[in-house]
Amino acid sequence: MASRTLATTALLLSLNLLFFTMVSSTYCPPPPHKHHPKPPPKATCPKDTLKLGVCANVLKSLLHLVVGTPPKTPCCSLISGLVDLEAAACLCTAIKANVLGINLNVPVSLSLLLNYCGKKVPSGFQCV
Repeated sequence: MASRTLATTALLLSLNLLFFTMVSSTYCPPPPHKHHPKPPPKATCPKDTLKLGVCANVLKSLLHLVVGTPPKTPCCSLISGLVDLEAAACLCTAIKANVLGINLNVPVSLSLLLNYCGKKVPSGFQCV
């Protein structure tokens, strides 16, 4: 009788060991979290675009090579507190809306005005 009890106990322990091994070996770690990068911020203009009409005189002077230096105050002071991307977006909007009142080559005019006011056209920026 003792051998039968011993055999049953040994069988139960063997089955327990077998099942616990099978259960613990099926652990599958969760897949790694995928990082989705945020798209770059869209350029927006925090200023009233109509106020940028004062840049027309500066741009006309720059384009027609008037002798002397055109005044920076009205135009450049409007975009002085903006970062390059915002300044480019503001002037791009003004040029496209023809607020300045002149037909322009957009990339050249934008670059010319920004450079004159001490700003740079951000790399990859397109005025569309």
